[in-house]
Amino acid sequence: MNPLRDAILLKGSNEFRRQELLAILSLNLKAMSPKEAKAFINDCIEKGIIEVKGDILLVHPERVGEKEDIFEEMIEYLTSSLGWTREEILEDLRKFGERYGSLDRKLIAYLYGIEKGVDMSMFKERIE
Repeated sequence: MNPLRDAILLKGSNEFRRQELLAILSLNLKAMSPKEAKAFINDCIEKGIIEVKGDILLVHPERVGEKEDIFEEMIEYLTSSLGWTREEILEDLRKFGERYGSLDRKLIAYLYGIEKGVDMSMFKERIE
């Protein structure tokens, strides 16, 4: 569920032009909006996950870690399942969470997904 790994699998290569990677992340994979994809790419460059070589972005697959934060994984899943932007999901989730007080945000995201009719079963065993 890592968008960079998915982009590499889709293209069959770890070398991308910036616009190509942006299009794959936002249009092909629908992992994020174009604005979020730009920020994501810049963040990955800063972290050394993506190396800039002239006009080519070289993704280092060995540096691409799996998401350790299940909450972020759930947000990505809800975004793609509902077809909403990340911002829309987070805002709606904030309002939804007000009903439950101090419950863990992972549990709130899980319950939110269920209420919205999204199959959240893949996260059931992973919520602590």
